[in-house]
Amino acid sequence: MDTQRKSSEEDDAGGRGLLHTWKGYSYSVAPERLLLRQPVVQVALGAQHGVLLLDGGQVYSFGELPWKQSPSPEVVEPTLESALSGQRVISVAAGSFHCGAVTEDGGVHMWGDNGAGQCGLSGLSSVPNPTPVALLDPSAAQTVPVLELACGEKHSLALSVQREVWAWGGATVPAWKPQRVEQLAGRYVLQVACGAEHSLALVRCPGPKEGQRPPVDKCNQCNQLLYTMTDKEDHVIISDSHFCSPRGDDGLGAPPPTQNLKTSPSEPVLPSYSSSSTVPAAPAPEPNTDPTSDPSSAQTPEGAGTRLTNGEQPASDSDDSARSRSASAAAGVKGSPYPDEQAVKEYLRKLSDGAQTGSKVPPAGARGSSTLNTLVASCASAVGERVASTYEALSLRKMMNFYLPSRPEALSGVSDSTAERVCQEDSVQAKKSSSTGDIREEEAESLRRRLSLPGLLSQVSPRLLRRAGRPRIRAFALTPMDGGVPEAPEVLPALQTEVWSWGRGEDGQLGHGDNLARLQPLCIKSLNNKEVVRVAAGARHSLALTAQSQVFSWGSNSSGQLGHMESPSTVPRLAKLSDGIRVWDVSAGERHTLLLADGDCIQPILYYSGRQVKEAQEEEAGQQDGGEDEEENRAGAYTQQPVLLPLCMNLGYVSSVAAGGRSCAALSDRNVMGFIASLHELASAERKFYCKLCGIRSQVVRPLLELESLSSVLGQVTFELLQTLTGRFGLLCHLTGQHAVSLTANIRRGRDVKSLLILEHANIFLDSYNEYCSAVGNFYVMGGFQALTKPSLDVFGKSPEVLQRLSESGEESPAVSDLLMALFYLPALHLHEYGRLLLKLGTCFEVSSSDYQKLQDGFSRFEALTVQLKRKRKEADYTFHFWKSFPGKMTDSLRKPHRRLIYESSNKSLTLQNAGRFSVNWFILFSDSLVHAQFSTHHIFPLATLWVEPTAEDDAGLQGLKVITPEETFTLLASSSTEKSKWLRAINQAVDQALSGAGPKSEPPPRRTASYTFYKDGRLKEATYDGHWLNGKPHGSGELKWPDGRIYTGSFKNGLEDGFGEFVAPNKTLNKKDLYQGYWKEGKMHGLGSYRYASGEVYDGSFQDGMRHGHGMLRSGKLNTSSPSVFIGRWLQDKKTGYGVFDDITKGEKFMGMWQDHQRQGIGVVVTQFGLYYEGTFKDNRMMGVGVLLSEDDTTYEGDFSDDWTLSGKGVLTLANGDYLEGSFSGEWGSGLKVTGSYFKPHLFDSDKDKNRAVKLGHLCVSAEEKWQAVFEECWTQLGCEAPGRGENRKAWENIAAALATNWQHMQDSPEMLSRSHSKTLESLEDIPPHKGPITMDRYHTVRLYLLKACDTPLHPLGRLVETLVAVYRMTYVGVGANRRLLQQAVSEIKSYLNRIFQIVRFLFPDLPEEGGLIPEPPEDLQERTQPAPDAPMDPPRPGRVVSSSALLLPVLLPRLYPPLFTLYALEKEKEDDVYWECVLRLNKQPDLALLAFLGVQQKFWPVSIPASLPASGGKQQVIPSTKDACFASAVETLQQISTTFTPSDKLQVIQLTFEDITQEVQSLLKQDFLWSMDDLFPVFLYVVLRARIRNLGSEVNLIEDLMDPCVQNGEHGIMFTTLKACYYQVQHEKVT
Repeated sequence: MDTQRKSSEEDDAGGRGLLHTWKGYSYSVAPERLLLRQPVVQVALGAQHGVLLLDGGQVYSFGELPWKQSPSPEVVEPTLESALSGQRVISVAAGSFHCGAVTEDGGVHMWGDNGAGQCGLSGLSSVPNPTPVALLDPSAAQTVPVLELACGEKHSLALSVQREVWAWGGATVPAWKPQRVEQLAGRYVLQVACGAEHSLALVRCPGPKEGQRPPVDKCNQCNQLLYTMTDKEDHVIISDSHFCSPRGDDGLGAPPPTQNLKTSPSEPVLPSYSSSSTVPAAPAPEPNTDPTSDPSSAQTPEGAGTRLTNGEQPASDSDDSARSRSASAAAGVKGSPYPDEQAVKEYLRKLSDGAQTGSKVPPAGARGSSTLNTLVASCASAVGERVASTYEALSLRKMMNFYLPSRPEALSGVSDSTAERVCQEDSVQAKKSSSTGDIREEEAESLRRRLSLPGLLSQVSPRLLRRAGRPRIRAFALTPMDGGVPEAPEVLPALQTEVWSWGRGEDGQLGHGDNLARLQPLCIKSLNNKEVVRVAAGARHSLALTAQSQVFSWGSNSSGQLGHMESPSTVPRLAKLSDGIRVWDVSAGERHTLLLADGDCIQPILYYSGRQVKEAQEEEAGQQDGGEDEEENRAGAYTQQPVLLPLCMNLGYVSSVAAGGRSCAALSDRNVMGFIASLHELASAERKFYCKLCGIRSQVVRPLLELESLSSVLGQVTFELLQTLTGRFGLLCHLTGQHAVSLTANIRRGRDVKSLLILEHANIFLDSYNEYCSAVGNFYVMGGFQALTKPSLDVFGKSPEVLQRLSESGEESPAVSDLLMALFYLPALHLHEYGRLLLKLGTCFEVSSSDYQKLQDGFSRFEALTVQLKRKRKEADYTFHFWKSFPGKMTDSLRKPHRRLIYESSNKSLTLQNAGRFSVNWFILFSDSLVHAQFSTHHIFPLATLWVEPTAEDDAGLQGLKVITPEETFTLLASSSTEKSKWLRAINQAVDQALSGAGPKSEPPPRRTASYTFYKDGRLKEATYDGHWLNGKPHGSGELKWPDGRIYTGSFKNGLEDGFGEFVAPNKTLNKKDLYQGYWKEGKMHGLGSYRYASGEVYDGSFQDGMRHGHGMLRSGKLNTSSPSVFIGRWLQDKKTGYGVFDDITKGEKFMGMWQDHQRQGIGVVVTQFGLYYEGTFKDNRMMGVGVLLSEDDTTYEGDFSDDWTLSGKGVLTLANGDYLEGSFSGEWGSGLKVTGSYFKPHLFDSDKDKNRAVKLGHLCVSAEEKWQAVFEECWTQLGCEAPGRGENRKAWENIAAALATNWQHMQDSPEMLSRSHSKTLESLEDIPPHKGPITMDRYHTVRLYLLKACDTPLHPLGRLVETLVAVYRMTYVGVGANRRLLQQAVSEIKSYLNRIFQIVRFLFPDLPEEGGLIPEPPEDLQERTQPAPDAPMDPPRPGRVVSSSALLLPVLLPRLYPPLFTLYALEKEKEDDVYWECVLRLNKQPDLALLAFLGVQQKFWPVSIPASLPASGGKQQVIPSTKDACFASAVETLQQISTTFTPSDKLQVIQLTFEDITQEVQSLLKQDFLWSMDDLFPVFLYVVLRARIRNLGSEVNLIEDLMDPCVQNGEHGIMFTTLKACYYQVQHEKVT
């Protein structure tokens, strides 16, 4: 070729991607070098031509290119395909006479021969230049982006980004239109390859967690259901008789792309290739790409059953196999469709054994085998997945009677009608495959398979287990509901794969054991579990390369191209290669195979198997294609087995090979800076290591685990450890395989540091090795390797050469246990190899480069782990020998797999202080505990809860160590100061290791988190504490659990419950739990808390020393239980003592008074729901002594009582009309009284006497000041005062800050309790207001605002106080307590609250004047102030502000107490208000002018006109006699607002504004300034009051009068209020004339 003569400056391009081509294998063959401007990334060879992809994305063609329509058919030098310029190509493919290319956006371009439509274009016999071809998804109506192409003789395949296969050319209809291969839809295809007339696909086995894509139910063309089901009484008939035009697209909706367009995670993405187009693009691989990762990498079972088809319809074997798995139920999978999976498994096993008629079953895999019967499978597969989900009752046991027809018919041609008829041989051959693998995975996998039913199923009628119903036919979807898409692949490539094949099969190239054609893809069962990572196809033979570097080949062997002598081979067989040859790339031409392998040196070597090509014969060979096989065979012009190509040593470091037609090609690199060699060495070492691990797994681990007696020989514990060890070994082995595949892919494409998984994901490797070595150490420490000696002799015999060879032991006759140990410790040595090779790679880079830094970091991490694992092995060794010499009894109890010996005192280096003369004290320090052993006993101190500190040396020079544990503290004496420091350091390091698991540090922290179970007698015996510790005591948050079910969760201090905590205690008698949530102190409930008793009672309030003490509320029962009641009041030592309110809901009575020891004692008040009112003395819980009783109708008794409502003794009974009885009474009130005495009827004129008879209430009830003292005491205590007012102001503020902080923290732990406004309030309270220095108006306002906020949150002591007072007030005066006779008590109670809170406020702000004191107002404020203070008069301005508790605190308190208080006023004033209201209604019937005249308003004040009712008309409207509700309207409206305000000052403000409105209106009427006289003003105001129609005006007036600020009474506000009051009385007595 002239190509070599190209100029030298275009030569190397950095020594990467050099292309060499040659033919044949004789010694005389010299490879030719094609020189190009840039490195070649990929080469693809056709029959007489080739396609090259260069690093920049350009494509060149060379060889014979007849479609270019050049005049002479000469051989062409590499020529640029200019039609692709401007497109970045990422992958190319060559068929026999056509080519394809994929661009980075996933577009496909085809050119060359198009005789069979293989270029995907209609109407052209050949396509001269690359032309775009669209893959149209009919369901999504968009083009499908593609990853890679494969081209055969007359057909082409494409692998889409969504990992689906599309095909065109050849036998498809229409030939030129790309169509999805439906049988592979829903599977994750990794790579495709094309032979002359057959196709291969490498598919990732679905993992157990992968999403299930719903299989297709409806025909994509006619939208009819594909399957119908007839439900007969005892069986079901499934029919798939639906038929549409042939080759109809099945239209399975593809999932959205789950990843970038990428070769595969194993093939690195070149950075320049990334793009952000709609479909993210990255380089796609060569036609035979590497597998992608598999998240689950679960072992997938081998074949699951026979495929049978009959002539009418194409049988989708693929899906049958899939379905069969679902049919063969999955043991242990939840919700399995079958009643008894084990029975099904057993039945299927028997059935398959019967069907196998002498055929050999391959050995079962390590995971246990479940051989699935093929007959059942072909049916169950079809039905299984969906019917099982629809009909749980499909019984496999009753399927023996199936009759499955299959007609052996010869294949005649490739027409649709006959080519799909499959001979019985198919089923027989498929029967040979056995299924090895986890049943669980089978079911999981089956759910992901697509369903494609063979036509024969219309005759199947499996009986139903449970369902017997009327026959009914229905068509329905058999799709499982939870369809999804596969997850994006993980970083590591997949090893669990399947190979699927379809097309012509006369030479056995499909690998199914027969020579039949398959129109649909079918899984080659014998390659399952072989970890195939790459497939290749020659013209009539196929190749599969495994992760273990083996090559399987099958198909035509006419020229020895299979690499073995079976001819032809219809099932995959291993190519014959000498030991130690590890193949890592394969390619196949027309009649030859090219292998790229590792040899003894780092440089890769090439093997060739197939026919020799002689220059002279070439023309001949081209003419007679088939006839010269025999001559060649005779001439010996082909290989018997693969031969080494000597030329490979001259090529440098070959990265990939290609074959096609009769040619071979190799891409190689020069070893610049040693980088390429190091990369090859890393990959080669990993492949070698993987093969080694697989050898150990298959030759040692499996045979040992298959021994039946193993568990009994080893014992349960050791056997479990061995299982853990072998499990970890399997994981490590799998990881190594994945890594080897990934490194191979990196060399084949990319060759850079960035995509090395060992750097990017070093943690995966480090963790796996760490866990594995821990498992080996644990097994070793427990004497596992010694215990394996006997089983090993059974397996390997007395001279275990296998073990010696695998463990690379050089000893003469080593012990079996040593060999096994060496074998299992082998992987640890490989870590060092990683480190060495990373360091070697690093030396190829500049020290300042980021790659060097990455490699250096990787090296140091692997080296560090190597050192750590060596240390761990030493520890295991030391521990193992210690147990060998340790006295036997204790060994059993102390020997634990994870426990390692660190130090022990058998040399008397450590003794116990003050031990007896003859006592033996032996201390052993393990990695998790310190053991103190004596003659026959030992005690274990866990290290996590062990503190050690050196004692100060005393005069005697004792070297002491003080050891603190949760329940014991003792001193150990060391024999010397060196021993002391040795032990101290050893214990501290061990403790730190036990706590953090990290490397040794200086000293463990005194604070730590650990779990401990107490063993000594006492409160905590057998309780387990889990939480924070400080120097041997629980301290901080934690959880304490007792064996009897008691649990405390919360904070601890010095070993005792202290702070907020939750305590649960089971109540065995009631079978319920007590629950306490609240504060603790020194191990007892102390402070505020809530206790829910198992009986249903709930106590909320204060505790002290574990008892109810202070203010609290006890709710008993619910409304529907026997005795619902509520008590709120003072408790003393768990008993009701002091003032309290008791609401007996059952009786409808409420008691407000004094208690002692749970009994009413002293004075009190009782009101009932029937309006009875009693006040008087109580004794022993009964009304006893002097009392006053009033009934609803004002009948009154005053005198002695002996029991509840029982009169006994002297008294006076006054009737409602004033008559009264005086004498001696006995009997119960309401049920007939016995009276001995006199009856008086006062004279009508004896008015003085009448006055004396009125009963004064309130003498015999508790005074307001004595009520709720506990509530105020608690508040004072919170402020740090022993008694009200006795304490330090500074300390009070500190306590407030602390309370807010702890409460704030507690709230943040449970954020659902905190609203946004609440947290804002809390933030504003964090700043303490200035509380020292003279009070000015500004300071006064600051204080007022602070109090408003403080009282707004219960987290502040003042807020908590207000909240409690509101609760007790409502508790007292709501419900039965809404009795009018309680009004005066309710008012005085509020006044008392104000005084007592004001006392606290003055304590916090000591400079605040006392009640009635003055705050001088700054002079400048006087002029500026336009808005009067709420309770300051308008004019003239006063010289200051009077301080009063009501002005400061009523705005906070009254709005919350208003409803119950106002209700009492309304009840008290009911009669007067009714009279008033009747009069208001009557007078309001009059029009305005009439009413003004009636009320005597002077005519000059009568409004003549009012603002127009319609604003549009504008101007004024005349007042006419019929006008109503129009005069003084704004004043009326203002006065009505009195009902919407709460505090007296606000209500007075409303009255003032009403007066201003009246004045304004009169002034605008008179057009001059004007001063009122009361005679003028009163009638006008009376008019406004009448028109305002305020319903409970009497109650409003009384409320203002009772709670009005005393300083206001004589001012302007006072006069205005008096006017309103006068109006109220005037209205009541108004006579309408």
